[in-house]
Formats: sequence, C-alpha cells, structure tokens
Amino acid sequence: MLAEVLQLVRRAAGASNLETLGFVMANESRQVLTYQLSIVWRQTGVFTDAARLSAVSGQPRPDANAPFSHWVSGLCRRLSEQTTPATQAAQASTQPRLVVAQDHPDLLADWAQWLPPHVLWMPLLAGDGEQLGGWLLARADPWQPHELAVVQELGTHYGLAMANKLQSRRVKTEGPRRWWQHYRRWVWGAVLVLMFIPIRQSVIIPAEVLPDDPFFVRAPMDGVIDRLLVRPNQTVEAGAALLTLDESALRARHEVARKVLDAAREEFRQSAQIAVTDDRGRLEMALRRGVLEEKSIELDYLTEQLGRVQIRAPRAGVVVFSDADQWLGRAVVQGERILLLADPAKVELVVRLPVGERFDVAEGTGVTLYPNASPLSSYDAKVKQVAYSAELDREGLWTYRIQAEFDPDQPVPRIGTTGSARIRGNWVPLSFFALRRPLTVLRQTLGI
Repeated sequence: MLAEVLQLVRRAAGASNLETLGFVMANESRQVLTYQLSIVWRQTGVFTDAARLSAVSGQPRPDANAPFSHWVSGLCRRLSEQTTPATQAAQASTQPRLVVAQDHPDLLADWAQWLPPHVLWMPLLAGDGEQLGGWLLARADPWQPHELAVVQELGTHYGLAMANKLQSRRVKTEGPRRWWQHYRRWVWGAVLVLMFIPIRQSVIIPAEVLPDDPFFVRAPMDGVIDRLLVRPNQTVEAGAALLTLDESALRARHEVARKVLDAAREEFRQSAQIAVTDDRGRLEMALRRGVLEEKSIELDYLTEQLGRVQIRAPRAGVVVFSDADQWLGRAVVQGERILLLADPAKVELVVRLPVGERFDVAEGTGVTLYPNASPLSSYDAKVKQVAYSAELDREGLWTYRIQAEFDPDQPVPRIGTTGSARIRGNWVPLSFFALRRPLTVLRQTLGI
C-alpha cells in the first residue's frame, strides 16, 4: 500500500499540466482506493477555465453544460465554503470529511440520481493554506478509518501538486506582461492622446454622373413606337428627327374624317339650295352648317396629330436612353418619357448617402469622385443640394440624394460615369469617429 501511494504521489508531482494531474487523481487513485465516482473540482478564480469540474472518473473531459456538472458543481461549491479556514484550524482543514445527504435537504431529491450514498470530501490546499478546490469520492459502502488516512495523505500531496501547476501557469502567463505592466501608463496616455486627435469625417459611397438640367422627350399622344432614328449617346442638332410613331391607325381615321367632311359639305350645299325656295330648309341649312364645322375641326385635329407622329429634337444635345430594342413596338401613352437630351458640358454628380452613414452635409461640402473606369484620375465637386428626406433607391435602401457640381477649372467626366465618391465633413475627435456607430445603435436600442 505504501509503495502504491508513493507511486501515485510521484506521478501527481510529475504531471505535465493540470489536465494530466486531474486524470491521475480521478482515475489512477483506484490503485489504493475503492470508489465508484471520483470528482476533482477547482475553485473559481484560481483557474481561468469556464468549467468548474476539472476531472470526473471514467470521462475524458467533463461537460460543463450537463445537468450532472451543474448539480455536482453546486455541491462542491457549498462544501468548499463549509471547509474550516486554515487560519483557524489548519489540522481540521486538511482532513477528509464525510458528507451526509440529510445535511443538504435542498439537494436530497436528486442525490440518489447523481451520487452513491457514502460521499467523502477532501479539500485541496496549497502550502500557504489557500484553498484550491476539492476532491469528492463516492461509493455504496461506508468509508473505513484506514481509507480516510490514505485519502488525507493523497489529498495533501495532490493539493501541493495542483498549487505547483497553477504557479507554473501563472508565471508563464504573467511573464510576457511585465513589459506591458511597466509601460502601461505610457501606453494608456498615448491611447488617450490619440483618441482626441482631430480627423475629418468622411464616407465613401457609390456615385454616378448625370446630366444637369436635361430635356425629357415625352410621347405627344398615345401610340406605338415605329422607328428610332437615333442611337444612344448620339449628338443631334435642334430640329433633328428622333423617332416616329406608328401612323397607320391615325391615317385611317384621318381618311375617314376627310370623307365624312366631304359628305357634310354636300349635304350643306343641298340644304342651301332648298333654303332659297323653302323657309323650312333654312333651319335645316343651319343644322348642316354646324355639322360641317364640327367635321372640319375634327379633320384639322387629325391632320395636326399626323404632323406630330415624327418627334424632333427641340434643342441640340446628346440623346440618352437605354436600348433601341426595348422601345421598338412598345405602346406609349401621352406624356410618357421616352428619352432625354443632355448637354455634355452640363453634368452633375449624384450620390446617395445611406441613412446609417448620415452626418452633417451642407452646401459647399467637398466631394471627390473616383471613376471605376479610370482609377488614376479623380474629379472634385461641391455639394449644391441635399434632399430633405430619405427615399428608397433602386436597391431598396433608404438614402439621401445629394447633388454636387464639378469645379469649373477641370474637365468634366462623361455622362453615365460611375465610381466611388468621398464626402468630407467637419473635423471631429478620433474617439467620436470610432464610437459614432456604436453610440447610434445604443441610442436606437435603449431609446436614450
């Protein structure tokens, strides 16, 4: 028995880490003791692991979230608090103590489910009396006096071995921190200084170059687009034909109206001849004159509509529209926008600022455009208008529409150029810039 105890003590002292020591205590102690369950519990705060149980016999690693672990951890914590402090009676604190289920009435209902009836608790102490944890042994048979002596001897050496391993880990973790602890005041001072360094607020968002003050070409009447006489991005002069509408139905109505007008003229002529000799014919002649005027007005209207079938450019510019194939044969209603005419020299930069990136943007704020197609070039602009309220964009996000005009002393980009725009705001401390989003989320969450 003595040789086996010495062998266990040597294996505990030579364990490479706390996990190996726990395995020796929970499983290899069966060489000198008979038990059904052995549990090694470490005090909270002594070791940084989240699990309270260090080792359980028959298990490679205890599950900290299992119901058994929660129940046994609560019992071990209570037994550790009931251990007599070393400052009062060092001899009593190093002796094993029998645990009776009736002394814990709140745990009595689940006792038979998790533990055998005879339980033994051995505190694990360091050399200076600091309590590191405990060793819990349980079995069905009562504990004998000679077994208590073996448990006390092993528990004393196990506590010293655990203290040695914890001290070694503390030295390893605290060693690299000595430089940090020596200069931490200077580091914290440098951090505080950096947090108050002023920086300029800025945000980078997608942008697009659009025409400034364009002319929208709209459908003059209901109809179907027959032909497009221009190509996208084509430069046209004032009065140039842009497109034509299908005139077959309108020309048929015009021809019918012309024949109806001829018939109305003939009827009016006949009624005028009758009115010379018949007084009653004068009344009919007046009615025929009204019908003749109505048909004449209708024919004039259809003739005017035929003259509007071909749409011409009211001014010179660049024709901007998507694709000719999407418009050919398409039915349009009166006033529907078909294309637009833009002046290549009059462009503006349009950016959409997301609501989450919103900061104070006023007229005259600087904006820089970085085109996607030309990564080495940039264009400077200034904000001229900021939308009053947010609106949904094409991607379904709430954004503020910002319009900016380019500086006049530089070449302007081509219409349709896309890229990224940087909007520069006011100067703020670095701490405000770094904590702006967290503070916004905190206020929205807590309502403060």
